Amino acid sequence: MKVIVTGASGVLGSAIYEAFKTSGVDVLGLAYSRAREGLEQLDLTRKEEVESVFGRFKPDWVIHCAAERRPDVAEKDPDAAQRLNADVPAHLASLSKSLKFKLVYISTDYVFDGTSPPYTPSSRTNPLQLYGRTKRDGEVSVLAVDGARVIVLRVPVLYGPAPKNSDSAINILLDVVQDCSGKKYNMDHYATRYPTNTIDIANFLVRLTALKTPIPPILHYSGDEPFTKYEICLTFAKILGLPHDHIIPNAEAPSAADATTRPRDCHLYTRETEDLGVEGGLGLSLFEEWWTEYLKV
Repeated sequence: MKVIVTGASGVLGSAIYEAFKTSGVDVLGLAYSRAREGLEQLDLTRKEEVESVFGRFKPDWVIHCAAERRPDVAEKDPDAAQRLNADVPAHLASLSKSLKFKLVYISTDYVFDGTSPPYTPSSRTNPLQLYGRTKRDGEVSVLAVDGARVIVLRVPVLYGPAPKNSDSAINILLDVVQDCSGKKYNMDHYATRYPTNTIDIANFLVRLTALKTPIPPILHYSGDEPFTKYEICLTFAKILGLPHDHIIPNAEAPSAADATTRPRDCHLYTRETEDLGVEGGLGLSLFEEWWTEYLKV
């Protein structure tokens, strides 16, 4: 089996690339702005170059992780976010049809508005901000390509090994907890999140690609432990044995005028994924347990 992983220098993409590599699969990792040794640099918006690389490698599976994942950045350059999050996946889906590979498009829980969880794969999407809309548009574009073999995999906020804590909305809270500068932080205690481990997702995808039975077009993969960002900070403070007086809980709902408003609760219902019969099931880590081991406190 041959696999291409796009966005292979990112937090999720790097975990997926390493998981397939460790499993003995012939895997090609693609990256652009943060290409490193072992990865091939490729601008996914350059269609001819993409077609050349994919045609040469002839993948059986493509795991498409590359995206503009930062809502604030997406708002500043909507056209660039639309190109990367919707137009590029549409092109990859058309290549899936012509080159006969299976495409996994990594999407997000932010395609939902957070008002009526839990959300099933068939729940109506209603993103609140531009980032969610571009990812929703990506879903629509890949599923619309007749004859393409596409799986949309929605995941929530992610954590795991990362080059920098700022690469993850969860990991960066470690820096907040460890900040001894005297700065005060107002931390969200309104929205519920379900942090999910990138290594868990990566290992699940390795097992999913070995599945011989049909796979539905939309799957959900999510941790099941609810946290606000403030509660995550408390967990990190507990693990590290640090005070948290400088972190102030903010339980107020965000302003409706905020263009990057995060939905309140986008809990993803995963029963359909669990029922697929993938060996080992979802294989979810427990949040505090994983971080305690990872930080080796």
